[in-house]
Amino acid sequence: MDILKLIGRSSELFHEDISNFESQISKEVSESRFLVIGAAGSIGQAVTREIFKRNPISLHVVDISENNMVELVRDLRSKEGYGTGQFKTFAVDCGSIEFKALIENEGPYDYIFNLSALKHVRSEKDPFTLMRMTMVNIINTINTVDLAKNMNAKKYFCVSTDKAANPVNMMGASKRIMEMFLMRESLSQNISMARFANVAFSDGSLLHGFNQRFSKKQPFSAPNDVRRYFVTPKESGELCLMSGLLGNNRDIFFPKLSEKLHLITFSDIAIKYLKELNYDPHICKTEDEARNMSEELISNKHWPCYFFKSDTTGEKDFEEFFTENEDLDLDKYNTIGIIKNKPEFDESKLDWFLERITELRKKSNWSKNDILHLYFELLPEFSHKETGKYLDQRM
Repeated sequence: MDILKLIGRSSELFHEDISNFESQISKEVSESRFLVIGAAGSIGQAVTREIFKRNPISLHVVDISENNMVELVRDLRSKEGYGTGQFKTFAVDCGSIEFKALIENEGPYDYIFNLSALKHVRSEKDPFTLMRMTMVNIINTINTVDLAKNMNAKKYFCVSTDKAANPVNMMGASKRIMEMFLMRESLSQNISMARFANVAFSDGSLLHGFNQRFSKKQPFSAPNDVRRYFVTPKESGELCLMSGLLGNNRDIFFPKLSEKLHLITFSDIAIKYLKELNYDPHICKTEDEARNMSEELISNKHWPCYFFKSDTTGEKDFEEFFTENEDLDLDKYNTIGIIKNKPEFDESKLDWFLERITELRKKSNWSKNDILHLYFELLPEFSHKETGKYLDQRM
C-alpha cells in the first residue's frame, strides 16, 4: 500500500536535501562506527537502514525487543544484503549493567543514535508507566550521553518530538525536559536532535492499528477532529541521519511546512485506506454497533467504522515543531529547518529534578501528581490537559 498516497502526498519530503548532501553523508558513514539504541522500533529501524545501506565500518544495534530485532535483520539481509562492515545486534536494555559492559567491550563508537523512547500519550494513565517514561526518556538519555563522552564520540543524537514544543501531555513534556538536560550535556559533548510529526504506520500507532484491525476483521475506530502531520518511516530515518551527521552542536532539525506536508485527520486516512482495499466505509454511531455489525458488513464489502470527537487526556489541538521563542535557521536546507539553541539551563533546577526522581523511586508508592509536580517545576508553561479519559478506554 502506498503510504504517501494515504497521508495525502505524492512525493517524499527530504529527497532534495538528501541528494544534495549524499556524497558527504555517504563518506562520513563509510568512515565511521555507529551504535543505534532503540534500533528495533519504527524510527530506529529506519535509521538503521539508512546507515546500513551506506556501508559503515561497523554498525551495532541495541533493543530490548528480540522479535522486532529479528525482523530488522531479516529485512536488511533480504533488501540490502551484507556489505563489508561489521553488523551486530544486542538484545539488552540501554539502562542496564549489560549495556555498560557492551560499551566497554565493543566500543568506542563515533556516532551514537538514541531512538529509545516511550512515545505513547496513552502512557499517561498511571504513575508506574509515567515513572518508566521518565526513566527511559530522560534518565537513560543522560546516562548514555555520559558513555558517549567517555569514548570521545563525535556526536550523540537523540530523537525528540513535535510534542515537545509547548507540551500538553507528559510524553511531550518528558522530551522537552530531555532537551533541557541535553543543553547542559552539550557543554562537553556534541549533541543534535530532531523533532518531527507522527510516523505513519509506526508500531503501536493508530494507523498501524488499521493493519491489525483489517487482518482480524475488526472495526476501525478513529477521531474525526484530530488533524496531524505525518512523515513516512523512511523520512524519519533520513531526518535523524541528517541531524546526526550534519547538525551542529545543540541543533534540532525539523521538517519545513510546505504544500508537501499538511494536516490530515485519522478518519480521512481510514477512509482512504479502506477504499484502497476495495471496501466502502460504513459509519457507525456507537462502538457496539460497529462490533455487532462487523461480520455482516465485511461480508458485503463494507467496513464498520466508528469515528468520534477526541476527549482523552493529552491530545493537542494542533501540532507545531517550534515555539515563537526559539531561533530558527530556515535557509541552510530546502526542506529542513533548524532550531539553533544556546546552552541555556537552570543548573539548580536540573539537579533538583534528578534528586527528587531518585527519592521518589526509592519510595515505590509515588502518585501521578508527584511526578506532575516535578514536571511543572521545570516547565511552568506546561499546559497539561487532564480529562480523566485515556486511550485504553477507546476501542
